[in-house]
Amino acid sequence: MIRKCADASPTGEPRTYAGCLREDGLGSRHRPERFYPMKKAGGDHETRFAMTFKSWISRLAAPLIALVLAVAPLGSPVHAVEGARKVSVVSFGLFGDQGVFRREATAAAQVVAGRFGSGPINVQYNSKKGGSATIETLAMSLQAAANELDSENDILFLILTSHGSPAGLAVKAGRLMQTLTPGKLADMLAWTGVRHKVVVISACYSGVFIPRLANPNMLVITAADAEHQSFGCRDKAKWTYFGDAFFNVALRQAKSLTDAFFVARTLVQKRELREHVEPSNPLIAGGANVQPLLIARP
Repeated sequence: MIRKCADASPTGEPRTYAGCLREDGLGSRHRPERFYPMKKAGGDHETRFAMTFKSWISRLAAPLIALVLAVAPLGSPVHAVEGARKVSVVSFGLFGDQGVFRREATAAAQVVAGRFGSGPINVQYNSKKGGSATIETLAMSLQAAANELDSENDILFLILTSHGSPAGLAVKAGRLMQTLTPGKLADMLAWTGVRHKVVVISACYSGVFIPRLANPNMLVITAADAEHQSFGCRDKAKWTYFGDAFFNVALRQAKSLTDAFFVARTLVQKRELREHVEPSNPLIAGGANVQPLLIARP
């Protein structure tokens, strides 16, 4: 049995903030201006007023101070508050013939953004008639998300849900059929230039992606190992088995992705045991440098 195809507009992030100082006129801090009458040449008296030098200094002081305060923050680091990071979510439901992948891609992105996100969300999916969740669109979406991130500090979070095989993930949009291979996905993610990434793949045989993707800067979570199917890809379902356990149950409460994974794996194992199916063996790998950066909201 092949399995689910999945769906992050990315990879979004606060850059520089500048404050402005405004005062209501000159306010009561400034002394009133003094004016002196002047005589017009020729003997006719005409009243004219001239500001004293001190009055000009008083007028210029407030705007100059405001300008200095506004410009000064431009030289400060991108992240003014230590630990403030943008998490951009890209989520693709890749297999259009079954609605579960559309629903899972959409709901999973919302859960992740609710727990970790402070950046944009890009969700794409396919249907029996067509759709935008293709290999080409995925590459563009990842790059677009990366363009809005601080490549050294922010996090790109990718969710893919689809049917899978030992060759990779099935992409089906109407009559279009493609296979997203581990090598192709690895290239896409490398081209983004973003250092810290998370990839969650909900599909049969999705463990085949781990050797090409997992490293200290990329956390990879899969619904199955490289040799087994995963389950729950019925057309009318809201979630696959793994998607339900990981996103819908565990991640809503867990403080970290690792905690959520182990809770989800236990839930999946119990469900598979009840239904007398061969274990899918969900996997987690890599991400030693990523996980400390992801702080779940209360």
